[in-house]
Amino acid sequence: MKIPLHIAEKLLLLSNGASIPDSSARHSIIDDLVLEGILNRRGRIKKTLLLQDDLSLYTYLQNRYEVSDLALYIQVNKQENLIRADLVSVSADSKLKAIRTFKGFLVNCYSPVQATFNNELIVVLPKEGTFSFIYDFEKFIPALDITVVGIENPENFRHINKQKYLFRNIKPLFVSRYPQNQSKDLIKWLQLIPNNYLHFGDFDFSGIGIYLNEFKKHLNNRANFLIPEDIDNLIKKSGSKKRYNIQTPNFAIKGIKEESLIKLIDSIHRHKKGLDQEIFINGV
Repeated sequence: MKIPLHIAEKLLLLSNGASIPDSSARHSIIDDLVLEGILNRRGRIKKTLLLQDDLSLYTYLQNRYEVSDLALYIQVNKQENLIRADLVSVSADSKLKAIRTFKGFLVNCYSPVQATFNNELIVVLPKEGTFSFIYDFEKFIPALDITVVGIENPENFRHINKQKYLFRNIKPLFVSRYPQNQSKDLIKWLQLIPNNYLHFGDFDFSGIGIYLNEFKKHLNNRANFLIPEDIDNLIKKSGSKKRYNIQTPNFAIKGIKEESLIKLIDSIHRHKKGLDQEIFINGV
């Protein structure tokens, strides 16, 4: 059990000699402190809380919660960019507060991509079968002529070298939406940089929904959906009717302005099929 931040703030006020309304500090910790005689409730109607014994409060908090400095405990818990070492320094508990210790996302490319990281020039080019992981993504800025290509499925991200033919007209840097708990970092990063974004996902309503709801609404005109040549014939030939039947009731096309995307939706409806992006790995 940890000390809630609002209770810690009230205890700090009390330790500094203030009295506070009892109604503003309702918690089992307060009740325990009153029973221990460390705090005192006064008044009949509008009760107030007072600190009886400063040393006893210090001992209680250290023994029960391993908190020896209330002011520092409050300060650290209010910080946004915490690391577990900060939590250990105030409570000896690295799990005192939920922290994402593994932020960032994967990148991949098949030709060198120039970028800056922390204002230093770098070249991104992972060896075949490996990826680069960008942790401090706020400091990572690709060259302006690079188009960021978001890939929905892991297998396509792994085998980008086999899909070069889809990206002949751009200089791509591939980013992975997978695992999904990293995708919020990806969106934050895309909003920080000026580069155009191209979404490469499944050619069904789920893939279109991911594009519209996770990327397009944040990036507006900088975002486009990749639609390969002959997509209509590919959907007709290799698409899944089951996928279409499952997804159709949950999809609405209101507000879509991209003409190419509207045409893709028309193809999906006309053939009543959805198509997985993995088909392009084999060079169809």
